[in-house]
Amino acid sequence: AKAIATESEANFISIKGPELLSKYVGESEKAIRETFRKARQAAPTIIFFDEIDSMVPTRGTAFDTGVTERMVSQILTEIDGLEELKNVVVVAATNRPDMVDPALLRPGRLERFIYVRPPDLKEREIIFNIHLKGKPIAPEIDIHELAQRTQGYVGADIEAICHEAAIIALRDWIKPGMDRETVKIEALNVRIKKEHFEKAFTMVRPTQWDQKEYDSMADITKAINKNTK
Repeated sequence: AKAIATESEANFISIKGPELLSKYVGESEKAIRETFRKARQAAPTIIFFDEIDSMVPTRGTAFDTGVTERMVSQILTEIDGLEELKNVVVVAATNRPDMVDPALLRPGRLERFIYVRPPDLKEREIIFNIHLKGKPIAPEIDIHELAQRTQGYVGADIEAICHEAAIIALRDWIKPGMDRETVKIEALNVRIKKEHFEKAFTMVRPTQWDQKEYDSMADITKAINKNTK
């Protein structure tokens, strides 16, 4: 979604679903209203709701709470309301499209669904290169080998592996009690080695979905798209 905003030169507002959940009555709805108000003021704007299933589960189910029911109603009010969403586009991401309230999936709302599959080998290599760009990796690091080891990993998993490997490498070089100048000097010598990635792999587990679950997601997406036409 951020890439879309960049390409279209639109402003970008990113919201994680759980961030809007509040135990205080009215606070979650207020946060939604404020998000849309800012988007209208800054148009053209893309509003991106991540993990939207946590915000707007199907009403009347075990996952629904008083708060989430009001949030569904507030989002519908903002999208369908009297104040036009001119040059404001709403994009959402979820791992559970089957849990999103059907009212949001009707034409004129979140009506277009795109299934994003896990990255293939070549795409995983690209993701590793993106997150390791500018980092001091040792010559022994083989990006292709890392990509081969991450079958079934999503982009966020790969990003986490790169981040953890870098942190582990820093901890190996920089010891407690070093003064600031020594830290600066030692930081120049840091190299992210194979052993650091090995430790990172033990700390970062892949998103636990097998191929059948991915195929099921694709089928759900096709069914939703068919029903919203």
